[in-house]
Amino acid sequence: MVSITTLWIPFTLVASAGQVARNAMQRSLTAKLGTWGATNIRFLFGFPFSLLFLGLVLLASGDPLPWPPFAFWPWLLLGALCQIIGTGLMLLAMTDRSFVVTTAYLKTEAIQTAVFGFVFLGDPLSVMKVVAILIATIGVIITALRPGGEKGFAELKPTAIGLAAAAAFALSAVGYRGAIITVEGVSFVTAATTTLVWGLFLQTLLLTIYLLARAPRILKAILALWRPSMLAGFVGAFSSQFWFLAFALTAAGNVRTLALVEVLFAQGVSYYSFKQPASLREISGIVLIVAGVALLIAA
Repeated sequence: MVSITTLWIPFTLVASAGQVARNAMQRSLTAKLGTWGATNIRFLFGFPFSLLFLGLVLLASGDPLPWPPFAFWPWLLLGALCQIIGTGLMLLAMTDRSFVVTTAYLKTEAIQTAVFGFVFLGDPLSVMKVVAILIATIGVIITALRPGGEKGFAELKPTAIGLAAAAAFALSAVGYRGAIITVEGVSFVTAATTTLVWGLFLQTLLLTIYLLARAPRILKAILALWRPSMLAGFVGAFSSQFWFLAFALTAAGNVRTLALVEVLFAQGVSYYSFKQPASLREISGIVLIVAGVALLIAA
């Protein structure tokens, strides 16, 4: 019989596959809607589905509708804001770089989490962890820079954007995990889904207000593309539901480590959908990134 505590493994695998599909859908809409318009799709069109998920969860579990405590809101704000920033930066990087390579940059999230822990929390960094960080960093450089002098160094911009996106997603994972575990008196499924609803509501509100003030034509364009946007919103909410379920059961670091399978999923999407096969050099860099992250977690 499968233990509840091990369910985070299939939850993470489902979330990883869904996230790669959602990223591909958002990428195809970026040219029409811009970076922040495509970013808003996952929130604006995902929010109604999160409400549906919560209704189904409450019916199935018999849990009351929880009202989160005060400690919930700062964590939620951290998670929601960093996810907006991370998503926007990710899509911006994807406009300049291969889909699979951008996904590899995002996998440095575990490394950056270790650095944040050392700087802000005083978590120790062993020699093995330092070596792991160096290996993964070398992998990022190999993946990003092409031979040819200035042309190669010009690729540093999307590299920096991808790494910044990874940092934002690392903080977002910590924020959401912190929010979920403050919701007490209900099942872990209800706590995770409640957090998802409030997170998507806050993100939809913030980004919609921003677009109304700065680019109202983008909102009109989003509504005009409601069919593909609805599908992207559903896939986004679906994958987020499983991320949050996994966060409710185990540490965010465990979840993000297993999520390295996204690199393999993204390789398939890049080749079959975008016709972007990775070069031997890029594959070598990706292998180093994955090896560095795996060594970091093993340490």
